[in-house]
Amino acid sequence: MNNNSQPVFSSRAVLMNFLVLVLCSQFAFAVLAMKGALLPQMLELWNISKTQFGMLMSIYGIVHNIFYVALAWVQDRFSARVLIPVNMVMGGVTTFFLGQTTDFATLCFLFVMLSLWCEGAFWPAVLSAVRKTTADSNQGKIFGLLEGGRGCVELLQNSLTVALYVYLGYSILGLQLAFMVNALVMVILGVVAWFMLPSQTLLKTDNDARQANQEVLAGMKLTLRLPEVWLAGAVGFCVYFVYTAMPYFVTYLDEMYVLPALAISIFGIASTSGGRIAVAFPSGFIAGRFFGGAVGGLGGGFALTLVLGLAMVGLTWIEAASWSAMVCLLGIAFAIFFMRALYFAPYGEMGLPQRFSGSVIAIASFIVYLPSSFAYLLWALILDGNPGAEGYLQMFFAISVLSIVGLFLARTLRRRMSSGTAHRVAQQVIQLDAALGLQGEEKKLSDLIDQANNKNKREFSP
Repeated sequence: MNNNSQPVFSSRAVLMNFLVLVLCSQFAFAVLAMKGALLPQMLELWNISKTQFGMLMSIYGIVHNIFYVALAWVQDRFSARVLIPVNMVMGGVTTFFLGQTTDFATLCFLFVMLSLWCEGAFWPAVLSAVRKTTADSNQGKIFGLLEGGRGCVELLQNSLTVALYVYLGYSILGLQLAFMVNALVMVILGVVAWFMLPSQTLLKTDNDARQANQEVLAGMKLTLRLPEVWLAGAVGFCVYFVYTAMPYFVTYLDEMYVLPALAISIFGIASTSGGRIAVAFPSGFIAGRFFGGAVGGLGGGFALTLVLGLAMVGLTWIEAASWSAMVCLLGIAFAIFFMRALYFAPYGEMGLPQRFSGSVIAIASFIVYLPSSFAYLLWALILDGNPGAEGYLQMFFAISVLSIVGLFLARTLRRRMSSGTAHRVAQQVIQLDAALGLQGEEKKLSDLIDQANNKNKREFSP
């Protein structure tokens, strides 16, 4: 059978596990996702400036980047059932307290804890499980469905939060209540994930701890020597760098046009949740149909952000009407979410075995999300240091430059992968297994899910 004809989900049980991953992945980041629509209100809730918010995000980014690397090996060594549920519960507890303080030192501590529980080993485990959910030929589609599904959940979360905010007389109590509800849902999802996610790993030496450690380390050495791994990470780095500017789109409309708070919040929801739903869901299908795959789609996204970034420079310079700026900003947001849905897909398309995908995605996450350790603060310093149009001119020009770099890297990665990366990886894996004396077929996460589901049916059947 041709790989391209394989369904995205091989069974209903695999689909249900994927839905749990989608819910966990969005609720874990719901507080941070609010910044795209409610940043001015969040600054009021915590009584902080944009620069202080940038510092919080930098602290968050530095901590999770350290743990991405330090805990990379656990991604293939332990199952998703070990790495996801406990972190969801502890992340929920942290989220609850985030809505209860205005002390900046306490906020710094809570952001460290949030980064530990909701990033660390958790986020690479989610990405790795998503990558393993389907065949290599469906990687763009599965990550598009992940991002689109998260957008649907985010739309519900942000809509309810804005509704509470308006219903309570534009009071920050609405945000506080949203934090509490989100914390409760995270704890519940952690318990559900414990019972649904498979407890086995995909290693061939799963039952021998010493040999399993050797297999994981050998797999890491193999994957991290591939230039394509680092190129894909660099492409994702550029995507995420551009993404970090998005919270300041709402402050741009607030400061340059003095629009009503409700109008700006609606724009924020449309540009974030709307962008995810409108373009992330079909991104894998669009990239495969019109761009030859995920890497080609990334190049197309950068081309669009380049054009629109330069357009925003011109619109800001001439002080154009608010509607024209909003259209361009929506376009940039949609292009960003199109690329965000694709930037981990190349790791599945390279032909890396599922058993070695976790550690490489953890290292990739370090590269891709590295801007979170400095970019939010950088944008804030630019905007606070250059009040008014000047700061935003610099921001949109920087977005254009990043798009040029990303486009060049994406084209380079596409050329290398077209030259036979998957075949070279397959040969190296054969040599690795021979050196370690490993035998047997490659395990698949979907098979483990189906086995666990069938076992549960037998146990609970009369």
